[in-house]
Amino acid sequence: MSGPVGVIVLAAGQGSRFRAVTGVEKDKLLADCVGRDGAVRSVIEQVLVNLPASLERRVLVTTEDRPQVIRMAKAYGCETVLIKSTGMGDSIAAGVAACPQLDGWLVVLGDMPFILPSSIERIVEGIAVDTIRVPVQDGEFGHPVGFGRSFGVRLMALSGDRGAKLLFASAKVVEVVVDDPGVLWDVDVPAALGFR
Repeated sequence: MSGPVGVIVLAAGQGSRFRAVTGVEKDKLLADCVGRDGAVRSVIEQVLVNLPASLERRVLVTTEDRPQVIRMAKAYGCETVLIKSTGMGDSIAAGVAACPQLDGWLVVLGDMPFILPSSIERIVEGIAVDTIRVPVQDGEFGHPVGFGRSFGVRLMALSGDRGAKLLFASAKVVEVVVDDPGVLWDVDVPAALGFR
């Protein structure tokens, strides 16, 4: 990819499974988590720390009721896009719409703090106009996912809870095999806060 690629961090979901265990006032994105580097940070900060410096255009999509997440995003050079919906499709669409001129987008989930920066870089480095790049660990598709420029209109048309996986069926999908369990590890419940 010769042109700029941006990163879209999805941080609008309400984490209902996490809140069911910890209480409705607990936001999983703000929960303390020991990163793979041994440092204790919030889940969302771990995600932001892992983003390669080469990704200059950074957009974090969240809801207005998360002032701490918004402050953290700004501290890490992210533009914030506030949405009312918590659906993944709506979040992706809003993030891409904030920077539609780019040659590609890396979609990162805000509750996946254990992805190695090297895995992220491997996805970004091969983003091409007409391909989707996805990490594969032990035969399973993981995150983050890279989309080339030709997917922009379709990404901006997403809505509701459905993410972009439906685009895979009609696309050239490049599977990037990684040795990184972090690409499959999301923090849905408190027990997932420690990497094993």
